[in-house]
Amino acid sequence: MENKELKERFIDERTGIEYVRQGDYYIPDLVLPKQKKIHLNKYGRMRLNYLKEHKKAEYTMMLIENTLIDHLEEIQETATSRVNQIIDEMKAKSDLTEDMKNTDMLYWVGTMNVIKQQAEEIILKELIYV
Repeated sequence: MENKELKERFIDERTGIEYVRQGDYYIPDLVLPKQKKIHLNKYGRMRLNYLKEHKKAEYTMMLIENTLIDHLEEIQETATSRVNQIIDEMKAKSDLTEDMKNTDMLYWVGTMNVIKQQAEEIILKELIYV
């Protein structure tokens, strides 16, 4: 039996993968590249959950290609700005005025809640659940 010297680490020339010795075996030392940290808002988390639960292949591909964080960041920025835009447009079309905040507060709050919910429903269909 030959007496071979076992190295702690070596790199396979064909694949470029580095291997580390663990006991009698060599295990590939695979490391994902560093990803930037972002704070996900409501829309980013909703998109992430949708991808995980309903688009598993797309989620896995984005995770492997390191594009998931960028995708979620883009979705949440687009969704937030689009919701604000839709709310402004719907407020302009409705009969709400700033004076109603002081005179008929309950009507104003109720109408604003309906407008916000309608805007979010549009965003969910346009961006999140696609």
